[in-house]
Amino acid sequence: MSDNVKILVGTMTGTAELVADEILDVLEDKGADVEIVLMDNLKSGDLDSDDLYILCTSTYGQGDIPDNAQAFFEDLEAEKPDLSDLNYGVFALGDRTYMQTFCFGGKKFDELFSKLGANRIGDRLEHDASSGELPEDVAAEWAEDWYAAASGVSAEAA
Repeated sequence: MSDNVKILVGTMTGTAELVADEILDVLEDKGADVEIVLMDNLKSGDLDSDDLYILCTSTYGQGDIPDNAQAFFEDLEAEKPDLSDLNYGVFALGDRTYMQTFCFGGKKFDELFSKLGANRIGDRLEHDASSGELPEDVAAEWAEDWYAAASGVSAEAA
């Protein structure tokens, strides 16, 4: 298994980046080589099936993908790359106060990656900003579980 993990961050206010920092700390403690990549300048061709990916993105407006992730999302939709060799996880941020569009940023990326053939590892975490729990606190436990699952997936493939 690749121990290279790239955390792709879509954020408006920086909260998703704080979560990514927490996930990075946990995974580095497990021995992974982790990089946080803001989605600002990403293109579909930047994805490498040798790496594991975590999509860490907030939702804003009417269930929209953050501004810094829009171009990447649109490029994936337009180019339709074959992601069947790519493994990923999703940490979605939202607020249940907006029930109709809760965590849509993460859900939209998850659906698109799945449609392009990528393999999601573990469950998508959907953090609720109105729950009273800080997303970075939830991120540590999720990251440990996700990395254990990712290690299991790669062991099966070997």
